[in-house]
Amino acid sequence: MGSFFKECGHPRSRWSKCPHSYKIRYWSASGKQVEEPGFTTQDDAIGRLTDVYKAKKAAPRSQVKAERVSLYRAMRFGEYAAEWKAGQRDLGPASERHPESLLEHHMLPLLGSRRMNTFDPGVVDGFIRSMERVGVGLTTRVNAFDKLKAILLDAHRLGLFDDHPLTGVKPPQYAPKRAVIPSPQQLRRIREAGDDRFRLITDLMSGCGMRNGEAAAVNLRNIVADDVYRITEQVNQTTGTYARLKHRKNGEYRDVPLPTRVKQTIERYADTHGTTDGYLLRHPQDTTRPFPHYYLNNQWQHIKRTREADIPEGTVLYSFRHFFASNCLTHNIPITDVADWMGHKNIDVTFKIYRHLMPGTISTAATILNHHLTA
Repeated sequence: MGSFFKECGHPRSRWSKCPHSYKIRYWSASGKQVEEPGFTTQDDAIGRLTDVYKAKKAAPRSQVKAERVSLYRAMRFGEYAAEWKAGQRDLGPASERHPESLLEHHMLPLLGSRRMNTFDPGVVDGFIRSMERVGVGLTTRVNAFDKLKAILLDAHRLGLFDDHPLTGVKPPQYAPKRAVIPSPQQLRRIREAGDDRFRLITDLMSGCGMRNGEAAAVNLRNIVADDVYRITEQVNQTTGTYARLKHRKNGEYRDVPLPTRVKQTIERYADTHGTTDGYLLRHPQDTTRPFPHYYLNNQWQHIKRTREADIPEGTVLYSFRHFFASNCLTHNIPITDVADWMGHKNIDVTFKIYRHLMPGTISTAATILNHHLTA
């Protein structure tokens, strides 16, 4: 319904004796937050809130919607986007930072002062072309369009547009590059070129499909069976703290296969270096802090620079995770399982990146289908 309060600094227990007046705060029928000052007693404040509530309940739905649409249609995109972003409460720190960057550098300079009721397919097309003209990279164009689309769809659901603002708009198309995947022999030489920390992370990424941040949070307690590891958290690269998994809510997890070789690597590391609350990897200079992402990057660059291993052109740290997908798909493990184990938001991502690794072909399918048709 709303709230009442005082801004004088006195504790709530003394409000009844305090001479300062009350304020109330509530949401109007149009969806705008309103504050009203000047209430002498708590009963006066509550009485006003009750009147506002009754008025909102009595107002026809059409009137409430009309007031809301009137407010937001005239709002500028920058202000609307700020409200939309504040409502995305399920985002982690890194995910919050991403839309902020897109808004600040690409969307607000071009669209920030535009009123919401002026958006249509032509405006959206113009936004895409403007990014192309100034040389914005394809991946950034795709991400910026996706964020603009989410904001405009939110506005469309509120009833701000008579016609859909994205009808006929052709979005930028992002085609992931084919992953560079080391051979088993190359992988072995790469992992042996690093120290125990590097070998542990390499095994977790190539054997369990973990992201490097997830591998950095490896914990003995997460071995839930001899052949199953439960991924429950990651070391967030932005904050340097333990955080929820990408594309997951707090408390959600992924169970992934735990090959015997990887389990042995985990146990050997724990026996040699010990653990802290079950965590194997900690900050080299401060064991009270999580393992820093730059340590892995520095060691990877050192291995590449010293040419201690045969590293295929285009290989990156993520190639260890690509090896996991390759190992699964070339051995006929269903892509639905692989997508789930890797934590992809949807199977389309897995399919676009790794389709070429799947052994099935049209010719093979035709032979299999023909066998039963002629039986």
